[in-house]
Amino acid sequence: MAPMELFFIVLVLLGLIGLSIILNRFIPFVPVPLIQIALGVIVAYLPSGIHLPLNPELFFVLFIAPLLFNDGKRMPREQLWNLRLPIILLALGLVFVTVFIMGYVIHWMIPSIPLPAAFALAAILSPTDAVAVGALAGRSSLPRSLMHLLEGEALMNDASGLVAFKFAIAATVTGYFSLPQAASSFGVIAIGGLLSGVVLSFVMIRLRLLIRRLGMEDVTIHMLIQILTPFILYLFAEEIGVSGILAVVSGGILHAIERDHSESVMAKLQVVSTSTWSVILFILNGIVFLILGLQIPDVTTVIFRDAAISNEQVIAYIIAISLSLLLLRFVWNYLFLKEKWISEEETLSSNHMNSVILISLSGVRGAVTLAGAFSIPYVLQDGSSFPERALLIFLASGVILFTLIAASILLPVLAAKSIQSGEPDQAAAEHAARRKVIVSVIKVLKEEMNYENKTATLSVISRYEKLIQIPLRNDNATELKPRGPETGLRMIGLRAEQAETEHLLETGQISQDTAYRLQKHINAVEAALSNQFRFKFLLFITLVKRYTSRLILHKRKSWQSEIQELRFARMRTSKAAIAAIREHISEETKQASLDLIAGYYKSIERLSLQAQHPQKKELLTKQKKELQLKAVQVERNEVQALFESGEISRDIANNLRRSINYFEATILEDEIDN
Repeated sequence: MAPMELFFIVLVLLGLIGLSIILNRFIPFVPVPLIQIALGVIVAYLPSGIHLPLNPELFFVLFIAPLLFNDGKRMPREQLWNLRLPIILLALGLVFVTVFIMGYVIHWMIPSIPLPAAFALAAILSPTDAVAVGALAGRSSLPRSLMHLLEGEALMNDASGLVAFKFAIAATVTGYFSLPQAASSFGVIAIGGLLSGVVLSFVMIRLRLLIRRLGMEDVTIHMLIQILTPFILYLFAEEIGVSGILAVVSGGILHAIERDHSESVMAKLQVVSTSTWSVILFILNGIVFLILGLQIPDVTTVIFRDAAISNEQVIAYIIAISLSLLLLRFVWNYLFLKEKWISEEETLSSNHMNSVILISLSGVRGAVTLAGAFSIPYVLQDGSSFPERALLIFLASGVILFTLIAASILLPVLAAKSIQSGEPDQAAAEHAARRKVIVSVIKVLKEEMNYENKTATLSVISRYEKLIQIPLRNDNATELKPRGPETGLRMIGLRAEQAETEHLLETGQISQDTAYRLQKHINAVEAALSNQFRFKFLLFITLVKRYTSRLILHKRKSWQSEIQELRFARMRTSKAAIAAIREHISEETKQASLDLIAGYYKSIERLSLQAQHPQKKELLTKQKKELQLKAVQVERNEVQALFESGEISRDIANNLRRSINYFEATILEDEIDN
């Protein structure tokens, strides 16, 4: 493949990832992974579509390694340890039982597939996919205890499934298989992978510490080492003949421990690391499902054109194999998973049954299954073709799609019932999430505080400290959550500001330029209260215009008078808003009205102080704004992390994001004052 062609394919894939997010906004009931698979199929079927050959080795190191490394970093270590027994039962016991039973089932169902090859297909179908599980879990709002169990299983069962696949393929190619040799080899590969990941991660961490001791605190070099780490871990482990997958998982866990002990040393690195990895993982996740979609047309074409097997029959095989895997997983979970492992509190047996069903449906197959299927060799040791290779790949792809679609349809419904019957109250869960977000923000702000910005930092911290002290019963009155009455009152204030702006212009008290700036500000704040995307665009435009206008004003002799005129107008519009809000005070809106009025009075006081001490106040305001914007980004990162880890549902995440958006609107409110 020519370099320019590969570059063009990468650009198309990135564009399709963005398109999938846009489409999900219009069809939210369809999960993003399925949209991305569909887009991949469509692009591959186009006359001049993309045909991207899948290299399994490159796929594992380029996509699976960083994704599993990040999953290892995000997985709560305490939960991983507490759930070690059920994780082992699923990641080892269920995998080997699946290989043994499903191997015979597949061979009995399709006699043209030799028994060793049937074992190979069963082995590659046995591991669940951490990427797919994570993508569906947030949408389905799975209980946290179940989510941690599924994540732990997905982290560990890749290695056991791939080792079983390796020996089944070897048995098919050579015609020889030794169970004792396979068992001992599995132990060496698994334990060696875990140890190599720990040892090499320790070396990488010590390297970063050495670089810092040499005085190199540059975030760029440390971030580069972080990005390279999962690839180095995987390649090193595979080179010495152990599991690269377990190496990156154990390495991710060790890096998470190191991060917890050194967070306060390089706070800036933590912020940059979170933002950078969120972008990298977002792209890698999307490309994985797009590649799956791109492979489907080539796979289906070979099978559908094969006259030896009917299309209806091969689709029936896919359904039968998928249902058999689901049934086997259900029986295993029902027999061996104890209720105390998958419930955070004592529950009824019916709820235990719901949990077993949820775990069974969450056994989604994905990237590892796809890459493993494509790694099946073309020929045997004697030079003959590998038996039914195209059919094996087609069956694996079909099972991936079946499990994805089944989980997408059934999980949201069953998870909602489970939450209604046994999960904590949503208000309490949202309150707990808010506290976590606030604690994270305060921690970052304290780490950013220095002698120059101490006053501004303490001012921003005080806001969050007040919020964290608010009890649960008053959670709906917190500043973080814009309530319906408060939003309505805010709109009343904005309309009063607009009317006062028009009055000042008509009476000649302000110029046309000042009125225009005020009107743009009012429109932007209205957008913040109604549409986040439009708000982001207007915020960007406002910031650009602000700094551009300052450059222009500083070159003009009248810039001081224009700023004074703008401050005068802002104080007048704020007083008009106060008067309008007072007229609409009722018993239900009393607290919200007083909070908004207090905010306007603070704005008036700020404008008065700026007129008296402009330079000092301007510096303080600039520092506060920078810290507030950083705090907003920390809030968003923390909400996303809670959502991805399954600790909060999509509804709670959306509520928190709306709160953050509302606070960002107040920052925009201050933009016009300065």
